[in-house]
Amino acid sequence: MEAKGIRIRLETRADHREVEDLVRESFWNVYRPGCLEHYVIHVLRNDPAFVGGLDFVMEEEGRLIGQNMFMKTVILGDDGNTTGVLTMGPICIRPELQRRGYGRMLLDHSLAEASKMGFGAVLFEGDIGFYGKSGFDYAWKFGIRYHDLPEGADSSFFLCRELIPGYLDGITGVYQTPQGYYVDEAEAGVFDRLFPFKEKLRLPGQIF
Repeated sequence: MEAKGIRIRLETRADHREVEDLVRESFWNVYRPGCLEHYVIHVLRNDPAFVGGLDFVMEEEGRLIGQNMFMKTVILGDDGNTTGVLTMGPICIRPELQRRGYGRMLLDHSLAEASKMGFGAVLFEGDIGFYGKSGFDYAWKFGIRYHDLPEGADSSFFLCRELIPGYLDGITGVYQTPQGYYVDEAEAGVFDRLFPFKEKLRLPGQIF
């Protein structure tokens, strides 16, 4: 995709370190002191569930400003069957360019390409205020539960969008986060030392 100086294309091996640096800058001190997301993406590229054809970067006038990626996973149905779905992220836009429409553009392009590849649904953790504008809704409305979440707990963070209308009709069950997302924090700390020093801060609103 190319429009108004913006280009969305597949990530190449030559992009890897620049993308990891972008992800690090975008998530640093957001959800925890420091972040793990740059190490997560480093690990996920070699995971069997990684979808290379849906590993996108966004450029503006040749400068890398955003990225998004997808992983394959399943819903374990209450009837014992499994249903293949996608999950998404990390997704980010360079911090100084956020809230300008770039994220929505990248997201909508990514979802359109996933649909073209025949995937039926995307489930992931996110803010309905943003992702609802691109067709996501609460996963509980589709009968899908988040794994390990106690009954009655708030699941408003868990979102779903069907890419094939009716793909989840008649399905109830539990979504499984791909194991590749569960990285070792000590290993992530070692990896982070490959980047310029950034101070880890405990800030209001962090969840870890």
